[in-house]
Parts: sequence; C-alpha cells; structure tokens
Amino acid sequence: MMLHLRRTSLLRGWSGVCRCQTGNQPSRNSSSSSTSSLFVAPDSSSAGLVLHSQSTNVYQNLALEDWIDANVDLQQRSILLLWRNRPAVVIGRHQNPWTECNLPAMRRMGIPLARRRSGGGTVFHDLGNLNLTFFTSKKAYDRQRNLKVVTEALRRVRPGLDVQATDRFDILLNGHYKISGTASRLSRKSSYHHCTLLHSADRSALSTVLRPSCPGIHSNATPSVPSPVANLLDHAPTLQWEELLDGLVNQYNAEFGFSSALTLVNPTDESVFPGLSRMETELRSWDWTFGKTPKFSVQTLLDLTDGRSSARSSAQLHMEVKNGLIESCELDVPADWLPRRLSGELVNMLVGERFCPHGAAAAVALLLRSESGELQTRLHHLCDAVLSVMG
Repeated sequence: MMLHLRRTSLLRGWSGVCRCQTGNQPSRNSSSSSTSSLFVAPDSSSAGLVLHSQSTNVYQNLALEDWIDANVDLQQRSILLLWRNRPAVVIGRHQNPWTECNLPAMRRMGIPLARRRSGGGTVFHDLGNLNLTFFTSKKAYDRQRNLKVVTEALRRVRPGLDVQATDRFDILLNGHYKISGTASRLSRKSSYHHCTLLHSADRSALSTVLRPSCPGIHSNATPSVPSPVANLLDHAPTLQWEELLDGLVNQYNAEFGFSSALTLVNPTDESVFPGLSRMETELRSWDWTFGKTPKFSVQTLLDLTDGRSSARSSAQLHMEVKNGLIESCELDVPADWLPRRLSGELVNMLVGERFCPHGAAAAVALLLRSESGELQTRLHHLCDAVLSVMG
C-alpha cells in the first residue's frame, strides 16, 4: 500500500531537510514498513509516483536513482524523484574532473566530487538547488514534456516569471540566465531524465569550484558549456520551498494524468532499497570517480624557479593518463639544473601511479629521501611542480 502523507507531514519533512546539514534523518511521519510495497505497480499502467528523498548525501541520492532504474518496472509505473544535496560537485559519465572542477579548492572547502551514470555537463549542488528525476519507460521518454512540467509549474506559482526551455534542454530565466540543466540515461527498456533547478544556491561557491584545476589537458571527454546562472529567489524573492514543491507535484500530476501525493523515502533503509548501499559504495570509489575518466594527455610547462636565484628555469612535462593511471611520462629538465639520472628516476616512480597528488607524493617520497643538500631541494621543487599539475 502506497504511503500518502498529509500536507503537515510534508512540510515538517521538507523543512527538516532544510535545517539538517549532517545526516539523513527519517521523518517521524514516515514508515519503512509502510513503503515496502511502494514500487508494486497498481492495475493501471499509467500510474505515477512522486518521491522525495530525505537524504542530502550526493552518493546516496545518485545511488537511489540507479536503484530505481535497475529495480522498478518502469513499463508499468512512472516516477518523479525530488532530491537535494549538501554542497557537492557532480560530473557527467564521460567527463574529465581535472578539466571540469577546481579539485584543490573543493578539498579546502570540504566539497565532495561525484560522477553520475548519465551524460551531460558538470553541476554544483547545494541545499539551494532542487534536483528532479523523471523515470519512465524508454518508449515514453520525453525531455521537453518533463521540462514543460517545470516551466508551467513556475508560471503558475509566479505568473511574472519569464521561463523557457531551450533546444539544449536547459531552462532560461528572462531569456538569458540558466536556472536548470539537463542530463539523461537510456537503458534497453527504461529511461531517466534529471534536471537541476536553482532556487537559492551559493553562486560564489559555484563559480569557485567550477573551473579547471589542471593546465594543458588534451582530451575527448565531454566538456561542459559555461552559462550565466541565476537563482529563482533573485527574481521571485517570496518563493518558498513548500510553494515550489506543491507547484511541481501538482503540475506533474496534471501533465501526466496522475493523482500522486508526495511520499518521503529514506535511501539508507535497506528493507525498502536492498542493495542500494553497495551502489553507493561504488559511486564513492576513486576507481569510479576518477578511474572512469576517458583517456587524456597532459602537456605543460613547469616553472622551476626556486626564488633563491634570479635565473629562471623550466621543464616540459608530457603524460598519458588512462583509467586514471599514469600510463607514460616524459620530463624534460635542464641537465644543468638537475641531473638526468634524478629526473629519470622520478619518471619511473610516476608511471603506473594514480594521477593524484596524494598517491604520487607517496611514490616519490623514497626518492626524495635518497638525496640531500641542493639536489634534494631542487628535486623537491620539481616534485611539487609535477604534483601541482594533478590538482
């Protein structure tokens, strides 16, 4: 039996997520046992379901998408999933994180990186951004119709808003500012299309983290297309979350002929979502987040000036990276600055290591300890320059 929440329960559940910064606390009005049959389709093949994730953890919510796609018969039931995350950067399935985001800044700010299974570009998530995922059969896949749900809902709650979906499946405000981006995944029989909706996101953090961290990368990975962005709250300052949610749920039901109430779900509940934690673990792994990056090369100039001499010196670095691992490395260092023996040993240490400053630093630590005096100082400077390229 599907769990239908009274409006008062919905408001408490949503505002609780707004306040929570640390965990995924199930609403007192939500019951795992009540939702155990949530995904059993009724007799009608046109039945819809509207879910709201109580988690604000990016990996749990991405795993929830994957779980629904893998386990629900979307031939019999369409689903709208609403979810938000604490600050995170999410890249597309075929993207290169080193060209898409500022990894050092993200580490300083404590912002995690996640790779989703759909294509598309890189997005910044925080609690001021709403994510919507439309699940259907592959036959019923229609991104423009899904975006119509969003634009019509916005026009109904704020008739003065000028919002339009584009041919690129973005939503623009006032014909210029992007408030929503799109990505999708099609399987043999099922599909999902998800989009963002900027309500009150931290645009300063967004601009800080969505910039490249590694110079000189050459890759066939899918690049993001930068766009000027805006928050709905900038142009509709009285638009509250509850009003926005109501509008979206009502418009989804109206567009597709459903009569679904919003159902709270907790993706950490294995009795409802068996196996989801394993999906989450994979999404958290380095091998998925970085190792799935399409093959790329790095060609850049390293500044070797150590500040103790007025003479400037530089080195050429060329790396080939596959599956996140350094497949080959060439390092051209002036022989009068550092003996070729040492630069060659550094290259040998790096090949086979992860293209990651922490892993590579551990690999070269022994080499640094093998030298002393001026050679050690210069070798240390060279190693720092190489590691800085990795973000």
